[in-house]
Amino acid sequence: MKLTAYNQPEIFTELQPEWNELLGRSESNRIFSTWEWQSTWWTAYHPGELWVITCRNEANQLVGLAPWFIDSTEKYGRVVRPIGCVEVTDYLDVIVDKDCQGDVYEALASFAQQNVPHFDLINLCNLPEASPTYTQFAPILNQHGFNAQLTQQEVCPVIQLPDEWEQYFELLDKKQRHELRRKLRRAEGATEKIDWYIVNENHNLQEEMQKFLHLMGASQYDKAKFLEDPQNMAFFKAVVPLIHEKGWLQLSFLTVDGEPSASYLNFLYGDSVQVYNSGLLPDKYGHLSAGIILLAHNIRTAIENGYKVFDFLRGNEIYKFRMGGQETKVFMLTAEKTAN
Repeated sequence: MKLTAYNQPEIFTELQPEWNELLGRSESNRIFSTWEWQSTWWTAYHPGELWVITCRNEANQLVGLAPWFIDSTEKYGRVVRPIGCVEVTDYLDVIVDKDCQGDVYEALASFAQQNVPHFDLINLCNLPEASPTYTQFAPILNQHGFNAQLTQQEVCPVIQLPDEWEQYFELLDKKQRHELRRKLRRAEGATEKIDWYIVNENHNLQEEMQKFLHLMGASQYDKAKFLEDPQNMAFFKAVVPLIHEKGWLQLSFLTVDGEPSASYLNFLYGDSVQVYNSGLLPDKYGHLSAGIILLAHNIRTAIENGYKVFDFLRGNEIYKFRMGGQETKVFMLTAEKTAN
């Protein structure tokens, strides 16, 4: 294995032809690890010193990729973090060819050991519990002179989707099943005209995104503050068109008498629909449960289009569990140098 570390942003351009191809051969194939997401995040935030590590086999094939950076902090010193950590990105991982996992993790641990003077702490956030990095990397780091620990960081509620819409209701407990059916019937019989749509080639994406950002900011104070940050806005405006161009974007709206009242910005990736963010006018249309009605439409559409997973991503909000989400865990791997 040949490992090389890069600290110039040009590495994104150099690796673009190989990046997603390797991702497709890994068990970490999630939208947040794609070249599109990672390169856009770095351009928008670039919070430290880039430290992208590539791992190649004897045939010079890319078999491992650690998209990391080094963040200088007052409390912990120089901290190695994955690009995307922590906010705006829900899952992160080292990208490793399925057939080379042990060799790549061994090489990365050895490389980290050799480069100990360059950092004080490794902090790999947002690791899914199914990640091979979560299951394999910590003991290998310990063998190379680190004190590696895994702690639960967050939860991601997930629905394992059935084959039919009516079967979905069987996933809900009796009370929530009744409540959802009642809300759907109330929307159908409302005096207001309630419609919904998914943005497609007949819509202007920029205009639809402005509608979404308005609803997002109106839904919660924390979201409004988030959108006031120019870096966050720059990231949103850059990444959404890329995701849309790749066919990974699902932007949906519920309208009441023609006015957008709720919206979801989802990702379609692999066999899953991922709920990335949402917007709502809670004071004006709270009585219609607009957000839940639109969410139900999105779940039904996912089932009808053959998706297997409906992923609410990070956060333990109660509505996710009421809609059938089952808890999956997200972990943080930290590794400190042990004293000689």
